[in-house]
Parts: sequence; C-alpha cells; structure tokens
Amino acid sequence: MSVLPLVFTSGWASGINAYAVVLLLGLFGATGLSDDVPETLQRPEVLIVAGVLFLCEAVADKIPYVDSVWDTVHTVIRPVAGAWVGALLAGHSGSLSDVAAGLIGGSTALASHAVKAGTRMAVNTSPEPFSNIALSLAEDLGVAGIVTFAVFHPLPAAIIAAVLLATGLVVLVFLISRIRRFWRRRAQRREERRLATQVGGPPG
Repeated sequence: MSVLPLVFTSGWASGINAYAVVLLLGLFGATGLSDDVPETLQRPEVLIVAGVLFLCEAVADKIPYVDSVWDTVHTVIRPVAGAWVGALLAGHSGSLSDVAAGLIGGSTALASHAVKAGTRMAVNTSPEPFSNIALSLAEDLGVAGIVTFAVFHPLPAAIIAAVLLATGLVVLVFLISRIRRFWRRRAQRREERRLATQVGGPPG
C-alpha cells in the first residue's frame, strides 16, 4: 500500500504537536514495532531532542496566552516538520515521490496548525485556565492515538484525520467571530483605561 495515508496522518498530527509525531514514530521504529519508519527518525539524538521539545510543549501548551505565543512561533516549524516527516516516509517506502509527500505533509500540517492556533485563541477568551489544560491533554492523547493507529492501520487513521481536519476547519470558521469580538472588547477596555488615566492624572 502507498505510504500516502501515513504521510497525511503524520502531517495532520504534526500541525498539532510535531515533536510528539517525531518522537512516537522514532520509538516505533527503534523498538522494531514498525518497519515503515526511516532510520533518520530512529537516531538517538533525534529522539532526545524531540523528547525534550515535547516536554517543553507539554508545559507551554497548558498555560493561557503562552500557548498562543508558542503556536505563533511554530507557525513555520510545524508545517516544515510535517513536510520533513512526509518526505522521509516517502523516501523510505519508495511508493511516493519525496516532493509530493513533503507538499502533502506540510500543507496538512499547516491546516491543522491553523485549527489548533485558532481554537487556542478562542479558548483564551475564557478567564479560567482549566479549559486550556483539558484541551491540551485531549490534543496530546489524540495525536498519540492517531499516530499509533496510523502505524498499524494507515488508511483508517487517514480517514479519521481527514474528518477531524474538516471538522476543525468548520469549527474555526465559527470561532473567528468570537475571537474578533474578544480582541475588540480588549482593545476597548485598554482605551477606556488610558482615557481614565489621562482624566485622573495631574494637571499639565
């Protein structure tokens, strides 16, 4: 079977947590559970770096506003990681060109990253931090589950990832208006505080 389903699923997962994808695939290959993982992902230094960065993301991803800053920084990193993993998978299998796999993995990662970043911005409109923690845990478990499923059942996993991506994009469209209202209210409050400070300040 073509490696395309695994490329698509790993791209979707990379848009949410690229370090988890690299770490999981590398561990599956290094432990001999899968022969579809290229040796580059199994190298000890790759696994160590991915593991450390995964832990950093696991913390940053659960703190309101820090998660959005982290997402902004990873707007380039996640699509590039998705493209890189896709190209490696294609090169290892020989059933798909590296360029095509890179485009599929990168574009899918960019789309799922947009969904994640937009959803986090909407969640950050809530004053409590528990929704961030719950959503982050759900994302981590979802990525782990889908990537694991994809290693052994690539086509069904790709279908699930496609449904999740499409659903996320639809939800994001509805969340955009909420995000805009939040930022307008926040800008209005800042302007009101600035005016109040000017009125209450010492005479010039």
